[in-house]
Amino acid sequence: MGLPLDVQISSLPSDPGVYQYYDKESKLLYVGKAKNLKKRVSSYFTKNQHSGKTRVMISKIVEIRHIVVTTESDALLLENNLIKEHQPRYNVLLRDDKTYPWICLKKEPFPRVFPTRRLIKDGSEYYGPYTSMKTVRTLLDLIKSVYPLRTCNYDLSEEKIARGKYKRCLEYHLGNCLGPCEGLQSEEEYDRQIEDIRQIIKGNFGSSIQFLKQQMKKAAEALEFEQAQRLKERVDILQNYQARSTVVNPKISNVDVFSILTDATHAYINFLQLAHGLIVRSHTLEIKKQLDEDESELLRLAIVEMRQRFGSESKELYLPYPVDVGEDLKISLPKLGDKRKLLDLSLRNAQHFRMEKFKQMKIVDPDRHVKRLMGQMKEDLRLSVEPSHIECFDNSNIQGTNPVAACVVFRNGKPSKKEYRHFNIKTVLGPDDFASMEEVVFRRYRRLIQEGEELPQLIVIDGGKGQLSSALKSLDILGLRGKIAIIGIAKRLEEIYFPNDSIPLYLDKKSETLKIIQQLRNEAHRFGITFHRQKRNKATIGSTLEQIDGVGKVTAEELLKTFRSVKRVKAASLEELAEIIGKSKAQKVYDGLHTE
Repeated sequence: MGLPLDVQISSLPSDPGVYQYYDKESKLLYVGKAKNLKKRVSSYFTKNQHSGKTRVMISKIVEIRHIVVTTESDALLLENNLIKEHQPRYNVLLRDDKTYPWICLKKEPFPRVFPTRRLIKDGSEYYGPYTSMKTVRTLLDLIKSVYPLRTCNYDLSEEKIARGKYKRCLEYHLGNCLGPCEGLQSEEEYDRQIEDIRQIIKGNFGSSIQFLKQQMKKAAEALEFEQAQRLKERVDILQNYQARSTVVNPKISNVDVFSILTDATHAYINFLQLAHGLIVRSHTLEIKKQLDEDESELLRLAIVEMRQRFGSESKELYLPYPVDVGEDLKISLPKLGDKRKLLDLSLRNAQHFRMEKFKQMKIVDPDRHVKRLMGQMKEDLRLSVEPSHIECFDNSNIQGTNPVAACVVFRNGKPSKKEYRHFNIKTVLGPDDFASMEEVVFRRYRRLIQEGEELPQLIVIDGGKGQLSSALKSLDILGLRGKIAIIGIAKRLEEIYFPNDSIPLYLDKKSETLKIIQQLRNEAHRFGITFHRQKRNKATIGSTLEQIDGVGKVTAEELLKTFRSVKRVKAASLEELAEIIGKSKAQKVYDGLHTE
């Protein structure tokens, strides 16, 4: 039997390090890092504001192990490596099975330059990893359009070249290679090209452009105009590529930019790596939340993971807010200018990645999409449960005539049209939206209660504080206050109002939650207006018949119920009309419709 937890905690050091929680079966539950191990671990067992998942994890802990390190930077790296190696149940998942492409400069005489996904420890230079093969091919196409390089895998040692073992191939005759296999290009000249290529891969085009311009000038002075023209074309290629790739001030170099976007279940962290004003890498990491981790914690984990994964040695980071990522890095929080533009660009990349994921999820896994959407609405609207059943109310009247109301129903974020309902306003005289809203909400939920039907998790009222207060009166009378969440949405600025809260909530205009609420509101408005028009048209048609002397409301309704329109009533024979309303009234209607 192990030591009690309080004894294990009291014996922890106050040094930086990594702590590990194990259950009764010695299975690793969680790995975390801390500046002060004792203080951090104690906080788990003294605070009461933990989420449900965290409380479950704490209840399973029977053993605490720790590893002391020298600095917090070491703790960050060790935590990252342990999470990837053991994948504890309650840590966010940082594993990535994808193999990324690299650019290899082979260690050999007259080095080849080619893409690869395998890193072989043979002394060759590897640059990357890159997030897509398309980026690698674009860069290699650029290099090959400027520098003639060999593609053969011959062993071009001095001895074999001197013996004349190899013959020039088609690549030489096409101008893609200068023939080092027959000694037509010196190793010194070739290595000079390789050095320029190293700089281009790192994002530094300056030295290559300067060298090619010098060579072009020499060729022109020597009256070798064709060679000078070829060199000029290479300079143009490099300059055009540089112009397309430069997004900020070229003085911004060796910088990593990180931004984060979160929803109820996931975080999306974008990483931009810059060199000489060029973006040399962009990658977005998706992280699934495990213990309701806050944004800064997820951003910290992602920064350590992506810098390690892509071998970044940048000493400065641009971040949206301060994050503790070690002692050796400079953190900048840009507010204006080129640096801020970079941070905004990174955030846009994260947003695009997230939207693409959602589109794919809708097609591939609709159930997961619905669950994520409901979780997001629950979080955005501060609900206690996911709103899988939502109902929205809207009033319709034109200049006070024919007041009606509509109730639309959404299930899992989609319209359930068979459950839509119309209401004729019965107890309210004149155009009184507040009283009308109070009546229809009362009638709707009194009926659901009487019939034992399921109640919604959320009610949306089309209107501001006034309409919301009216709806609340009905919920109070029915004893539903607090049992069903209710909000109001005001049209002008799309403000979301909550009961007993005078300050509205403003959701992001691109928020999925706001889009669902707007769709509800628009659908309720459309459904209500359609019913209002039908009722108004019917009233107009009825009044046309009632204008005939001796024809009242009841007779007009009987005729319209059978013939559906005044036009059809007029087309009916006297005998057909008599069958519905009797001979005497039929004669009056027939004469009234056929007399000018």
